[in-house]
Order: sequence, then C-alpha cells, then structure tokens
Amino acid sequence: MISQSSRHCTVELQALPSRIGQVRRIVSAQLRYWHLDPLIDEAALGVTELLTNVHRHAQPDKLCTVEIELLRDRLTVSVHDHDPRMPTVRSADPFATNGRGLAMIAAVSESWGVRPLGASGKTVWFTLPAPPPAVALPTRPAYGTKPATSKATGPCLHKRPALVRTEGRGGHPRTPARLPAVG
Repeated sequence: MISQSSRHCTVELQALPSRIGQVRRIVSAQLRYWHLDPLIDEAALGVTELLTNVHRHAQPDKLCTVEIELLRDRLTVSVHDHDPRMPTVRSADPFATNGRGLAMIAAVSESWGVRPLGASGKTVWFTLPAPPPAVALPTRPAYGTKPATSKATGPCLHKRPALVRTEGRGGHPRTPARLPAVG
C-alpha cells in the first residue's frame, strides 16, 4: 500500500529482492515529484541497504514499512520491521561482499539511527539535507509603477536566467552526474 500527502510517503511490503528494486523506483519517483532530484542517489542507496538488512536479518517475518518524509530542509527515510534486535555497524573485511550497509548509510547521510519499539520491532532511519527551494526570480514592476532606471542604458531590464535541463529515459528530468572530488 502506498499512501502519501504532500510531503510524506509510506510503502508497506515484504522485503524480498524483487520488491527492493521496486521500492527504490518508488522512492526515486517520489523525490522527482517533490523536485528533490539531487537526493535520489543517496536516498535510493540508503533504502536499498535498509531493505536488504530486513531481507537478510529480520525475524519473524520480512514485513516492513518504508517512510520518506520531507520536513523543511531535511529528508528522512526510515524502515520499520518487526525484529526487535538492534543492528550494528560491522567492520567488514576489505574483500567481503557484504557487511557494509550501515557504514555506507553513515557515509552518505547527514545522520542516522535506530528507534527501538520494544516487542513490535524497530525503526532504522537516516536523514539527508534537502536543497534550499529555488531562488525566486525578480518580479516585474507592478502596474502603474515606474521601472528602475540606469543612467547609462535607460530602463533596467531583468533577464531571467536560463534553465538547464537534462532529460533521462522516458523524458524525466535528470541531474548531471557529479564528478569525483580531487585532492
């Protein structure tokens, strides 16, 4: 079931490998809808890691709820499962193919944590800083007022900045890939 209001989305599911990719796409689509494209990669990575942990470790069942919520300048992604055991950050062997999920979430998120819920399980969450809203463009003078003038050129004309947009598959807007940091 998916329920959503303007800044909250909840998905209930069985944490099975086939469903994890589906939830990843749902989270990505919701962030696009909220115009938070820069957060898609980190949020999708984090929700994948949390759902993989539920799939691998949660008992007695794999039922869980994924919630994404945008409050002001912070996106919170959380996964609630029915297993009351607390997860731990492990030190993985350099050649291991698993065991780094929570360390990866810690690396890409602003903060993360676990809320124990007693016998009903736990909620593992992480936050990402949301980009500030788009800067408001200058408004045109109100009807009946005089525009500002410049001695050199006469009336000041305000040009709107060009919007650069890249398209992904299916015509969906995409953010350009980030280059690795040097130094």
